[in-house]
Amino acid sequence: MLLSELARDRGIRYFLISFTDLFGVQRSKLVPAQSIDEMAENGAGFAGFAAWLDMTPADPDILAMPDRDSLFQLPWKPEVAWMPADLCDIHGQPMIDTPRLLLKKMVAAAADQGYRIKTGVECEFFLLSGEAHQISDSSDRAAKPCYDQQALMRRYEVISEICDGMLSLGWKPYQNDHEDANGQFEMNWHYDDVLVTADRQAFFKYMVKSIAEKHGFNATFMPKPFATLTGNGCHTHLSVWDNEGKINLFTDTTGSSELSTLGYQFIGGVLESAAALCAFANPSVNSYKRINAPVTLSGATWSPNTISYGGNNRTHTIRIPDFGRFELRLADGAANPYLLAAAIIATGLDGIERKIDPGDRCDNNSYDSPPSDSVKLLPNNLLDALRCLKSNVILTETLGTSFVESYLKLQHQQWNQYSHHISSWELEHTLDC
Repeated sequence: MLLSELARDRGIRYFLISFTDLFGVQRSKLVPAQSIDEMAENGAGFAGFAAWLDMTPADPDILAMPDRDSLFQLPWKPEVAWMPADLCDIHGQPMIDTPRLLLKKMVAAAADQGYRIKTGVECEFFLLSGEAHQISDSSDRAAKPCYDQQALMRRYEVISEICDGMLSLGWKPYQNDHEDANGQFEMNWHYDDVLVTADRQAFFKYMVKSIAEKHGFNATFMPKPFATLTGNGCHTHLSVWDNEGKINLFTDTTGSSELSTLGYQFIGGVLESAAALCAFANPSVNSYKRINAPVTLSGATWSPNTISYGGNNRTHTIRIPDFGRFELRLADGAANPYLLAAAIIATGLDGIERKIDPGDRCDNNSYDSPPSDSVKLLPNNLLDALRCLKSNVILTETLGTSFVESYLKLQHQQWNQYSHHISSWELEHTLDC
């Protein structure tokens, strides 16, 4: 069926053809339904330099080819449909160094080895008052607001509309809660194939912000918008299945352990490259205000500070909450849905290939127990993470040298812009020198 015919059947008037750039920003063109078949065939043209891509104004246009198999009709505006797109050059050649295509590359690499990756994400966000940088609910002041029933229900109209949207899209959402910070919420939906989850995560951020604006609020996934409150995480649950998606290969068939040997090897690869992985899991300057952070108002940051794994223990980078899966607690709300997933797969497959032993699990509270000499700390800032990525052979070779060089180039530009900024703290503490 042509997209124009689908539009007629579903009452769609416009299509948003959207791609995600290297920094996770969604770039779109709004196409009327009468023109969508031509755009689907030939692509929507963009100037690559206008987005966060390693291009110049002298470069030719790039084309966004929409994926009709991943069409989302906006629940709050059904006359519009959103479609994620893959980028190609004007000759029709795929631009493999772009986020969604990199994830597809890693999905294919896993499939070649007989593996099918499934993920689920927990996206945390704050609801703020309009343009003001303050919590939208002035009554949300508890020191430990996590799961606060009253605060949750005061934002029922927003949360329920977002959840209704996920229900209508068939995502199988199963719970919503007030999180550990005042004004912070989390919404969970069922896990799926990694590309499906990444597309949904990208759309979820757009949906949350749009519905929040509809109700007069501003939603933010910023990693650490408030110094004394818990930051926005993007916890990622991952399991590896056979190519048919029927058998969970992380399941220990003996029943004596939470994970199979394959699962622990995957974890071993992630932990070995964790410092470099931070460049994708924690891609902003602000990200490092969330990890390695001082104690918050609630008494815990709920963010990792050591490169370690444990059982059902939320103080480590990796938690094994149940049989057959693990949770990476490293990533935050600024993470690019596609690059994060691609990098996790790259490091995990390396762990399987080299049969990396993650070592003994840690059952300590990493917040109040000093780490042993064998446990490494996470990078202290974005620059440290970028340096770790530059020296990491696995991610460079697997994701591609040209992509990593482009990513590092753009991220160093961001770091330099940040470094040129004079903060109020500097003025307060050094002006009298």
